[in-house]
Amino acid sequence: MGGASGSLTPVSTNGYDNSSNNFFHAMDILHDKDADVSVLNGKTVAVIGYGAQGRAQALCMRDSGVQVIIGLRPGKSWDAAVQDGFEVVSVDEAAQRGDIIHLLLPDEKHGEVYANQIAPAMKAGKTLCCSHGFAYVFKTIVPPADVDVIMVAPKGPGTEVRRVFEEGFGCPGLVAVFQNPSGKARDVALAIAKAEGLTRGGVLECTMAQETYEDLFGEQNVLCGGLVDLMKYGFETLIEAGYPPEMAYFECVHEAKLIVDLIYTGGIQRMNAVISNTAEFGEYYNGPQILGPEVKAKMKESLKRIESGEFAKVWLEEAAQGAPNLQAKRAALADHPVEIVGKKIRALFERS
Repeated sequence: MGGASGSLTPVSTNGYDNSSNNFFHAMDILHDKDADVSVLNGKTVAVIGYGAQGRAQALCMRDSGVQVIIGLRPGKSWDAAVQDGFEVVSVDEAAQRGDIIHLLLPDEKHGEVYANQIAPAMKAGKTLCCSHGFAYVFKTIVPPADVDVIMVAPKGPGTEVRRVFEEGFGCPGLVAVFQNPSGKARDVALAIAKAEGLTRGGVLECTMAQETYEDLFGEQNVLCGGLVDLMKYGFETLIEAGYPPEMAYFECVHEAKLIVDLIYTGGIQRMNAVISNTAEFGEYYNGPQILGPEVKAKMKESLKRIESGEFAKVWLEEAAQGAPNLQAKRAALADHPVEIVGKKIRALFERS
């Protein structure tokens, strides 16, 4: 019987050559015709966790005719799931009753919950499912060899997954197979993806290692760590030079959404076609002077820390201590002028 492991050695990327210069390797995009929800007929999906992703995925699957139960401990999430009309039971019972156990808790909770409440129920014929491969890649969960292990990962927040599903479309996503003793793991993964509307938007098939490493890298270097620090540095530079903080917030934080929206809908070239020639020339002239080759070198170092398991080790140790550094950083951010000024600016756009 598999249980949580103290090892944080990451698994292989299963043949993925991260030294390759083939940047245009084509991945097949899978759609509704490639998946069959009837594969889930007669099966119970036990969703463990009812945060933004848990709620969205559970509701979408239920709307697609899938039998879904929710596994939780008593609290606000339990009450919310009951309010949404789900049968809610303990995690232990959900693991016993579920044919597919879809674990949608924070990464740092997976190992403990799996070892104490899910592992005793795991047996041949069952499937473990996740939406982020962290626990499997860094081996905080080591599943039994006779159960299928899959990933179904929407590429968007839970609120977006649910919104586009209700509009009749779907959020794009990823699927991966980590273990396949039954020979049917891929079919089940695609069936869940279809039930959640992901195959309407388009699904890419990858390995769990690819998803985990790329997801952590993107969060830390671009989407969260990189973008947030860039905004703060720009804001600080302007106000330290004597410019009004309200104007600095508009230029360095508020308008970022406008640029990202243009890129989201039409790509970087479309964004450059919409902005002024002055702004576009400044992009080419000054951008490389701010974010030069040394930044890419640091990103490569970051990727090595992720792939080696160093980041996972540091984060899990931090979480096990109650996340004191994370809490301190949150408190410091709340006191930063960019947040204080931001509240004032955002209030301008509130409709009474």
